Amino acid sequence: MDPIKIAIIGVGNCASSLVQGIHYYDGKSPEDVIGLMHWSVGGYTPSDIKVVAAFDIDARKVGKDVHEAIFAEPNCTTIFHRDIPASGVKVSMGKVLDGYSDHMAEHPEHLTFKKAALPEPSKDEVVKILKDSQADVLLNYLPVGSEEATRFYAECALQAGVAFVNCIPVFIASDPEWAKRFEQKGVPLIGDDIKAQLGATITHRVLTDLFARRGVRLEQTYQLNTGGNTDFMNMLNRHRLASKRKSKTEAVQAVAAERLDDDHIHVGPSDYVAWQKDNKICFIRMEGKLFGDVPMNLELRLSVEDSPNSAGVAIDMIRCAKLALQRGQGGVLQAPSAYFCKHPPLQMTDDQAHAKVDAFIADVSAAHKAA
Repeated sequence: MDPIKIAIIGVGNCASSLVQGIHYYDGKSPEDVIGLMHWSVGGYTPSDIKVVAAFDIDARKVGKDVHEAIFAEPNCTTIFHRDIPASGVKVSMGKVLDGYSDHMAEHPEHLTFKKAALPEPSKDEVVKILKDSQADVLLNYLPVGSEEATRFYAECALQAGVAFVNCIPVFIASDPEWAKRFEQKGVPLIGDDIKAQLGATITHRVLTDLFARRGVRLEQTYQLNTGGNTDFMNMLNRHRLASKRKSKTEAVQAVAAERLDDDHIHVGPSDYVAWQKDNKICFIRMEGKLFGDVPMNLELRLSVEDSPNSAGVAIDMIRCAKLALQRGQGGVLQAPSAYFCKHPPLQMTDDQAHAKVDAFIADVSAAHKAA
């Protein structure tokens, strides 16, 4: 099969884990595979994905081969597959806009952002790169809070006719105007805000759904997260957090038996701890009442490597976007968005979304019913 050609916005930790994973799973047999939700999606395996373009604004990455840039500072995720041949694809200078926060310059030099001293591309130049590279899918890994930059690249995807996979909590798929534009253009769209393979929010959702299914009244809950990667550093600027907190909170509220008042639910990033690097630690507490109004509470501590935790999900999102391109299906892919993202246009339980994604993958007619 021809490869799925992807372009990446932001060559950070998530991009590093994704690219490592593409090569890590190359040559493996399905029975030996660990860590994937689907080995094959429409006949495509992880190693069928190929990076053909990439954009970043950090001087340590721009101009370098993608397979070198994924290991450059300030990336700090686990390296589980370093032996990757040169791709022949250089990281292009990206559009800055609000793609980074000024406070990032206040941190130690090896941790923080260094803007490349190159002219920023125009929209037409980005569209040309996407077209010339024959990219199928544009994957958005910009930092949280990159509202203007995300809309800039979404517009580029529309003009280039490239499927857009929005991994961050800027609302594109869940914005009716953007969703309509992608539908009118016949361009697939998946979003918003990637839901990790087994992370804080998916775990919180499953437990919230369990409370509802078992007749336990959930009265109040919190989710507190700490980490030491640039994502957590970026989120020290609380002004950039509004959409992230909304996305994560709605993901939990959507599966509760009854919506909680705002004062009784807190879901969101909490603090930056440099020595944790890409390790994310999550604390969840849930308080409720059982039979006879008898009180109970649950506390959970989850520790995961943040970026690999998203990469297996991104691999499925990319492959679903490719299937939609092949089928001529434009607009929001509802089932993949609901299963893979925290803030889709249409929330479903994870069981429902899982079944509909499998139907989407299996058959085009089933896919239309699922969507």
